[in-house]
Amino acid sequence: MGNSFGNIFKLTSFGESHGSSIGGIIDGCPSGLSIDLNFIQEELDRRRPGQSKITTSRIEGDKVVFMSGIFEGKTTGTPIGFTISNNNFKSEDYDKIKNVFRPSHADFTYQEKYGLRDYRGGGRSSARETACRVVAGAVAKLILKKYKIEISAYVLSVGNIFANEDNLSFDNITSSKETNIVRCPDKNAALKMIDFISEIKKKGNTVGGQIKCHVKGVPLGIGEPVFDKLHADLGKAMLSINAVKGFEYGSGFEGSKMLGSDHNDEFESINGKVSIKTNFSGGIQGGLSNGEEIYFKVAFKPVATILTKQNSVDKEKNNIKIKAEGRHDPCVVPRAVPIVESMTAMVIVDHLLRNRTTKL
Repeated sequence: MGNSFGNIFKLTSFGESHGSSIGGIIDGCPSGLSIDLNFIQEELDRRRPGQSKITTSRIEGDKVVFMSGIFEGKTTGTPIGFTISNNNFKSEDYDKIKNVFRPSHADFTYQEKYGLRDYRGGGRSSARETACRVVAGAVAKLILKKYKIEISAYVLSVGNIFANEDNLSFDNITSSKETNIVRCPDKNAALKMIDFISEIKKKGNTVGGQIKCHVKGVPLGIGEPVFDKLHADLGKAMLSINAVKGFEYGSGFEGSKMLGSDHNDEFESINGKVSIKTNFSGGIQGGLSNGEEIYFKVAFKPVATILTKQNSVDKEKNNIKIKAEGRHDPCVVPRAVPIVESMTAMVIVDHLLRNRTTKL
């Protein structure tokens, strides 16, 4: 139904937040790819809960176990099945809300659509599912290494605190984004973000933010007209991530304020190589990659579950007061960085494989 992503390189995920495990099947991965299990686990560790004082206190090892599709360290070309155990869930924390709906959460819509829901940790609507995306994204990144394509995302903002981008080159972002727990390469802004999230957490509240992602080395012509434009698929990938409220690539909404004479990326040829003087297009023109660096922003809302009283309704449509319990991220943005990178990697790999069918 809606549990698969991709065309050729495809992930189908399964599982709930408080079930015995989550997992997935990666189909369409070419054979002969060397699988670096340590790298895949490192990617999962970047996303896992309980990694710092500004994340949820739920502790999960998030150890991935591969069931199929890999033999003697290499992919066989058959479906890659994997599972990740859930070990540290506290379902009793959700007993009080099994008949009520948290504001701005998926509780109400899931109940109305299916007639029932797994209220423990949000069930299938929980961001716990994104661990499966990181596994598939890590495999995709191993493919991208062969093409010398690099993906690097970082926290651009938390609330109204923004990183200063003036001195952030791609190399700087790649080397420094993991040097602090908020994953912001601007050290001064990072300290302010950490203090702000810590304060918000103490108050039982949450805050949103933005992630910026850069992709370097994508060859010219990746993307499929008309409905599968590269930026359209990147947009769908990002908007499928829990708590995402916005996506913009290139000049984005700022471009709507500009004149065409200022916004157009003029071409120039230097020693027979065509390039552009600016990159307001964000590395994509007509839905196809133009060989320049791709960049985009992803906006995340505050986590819906807060530990303060709010107005809501119960299953019988009675007006009530609700105060949620449990362990939740005060800000999802730091842990979402590897998720954004993973979804980006899957989109790029899928289009690289599709591009092989374009011409003889």
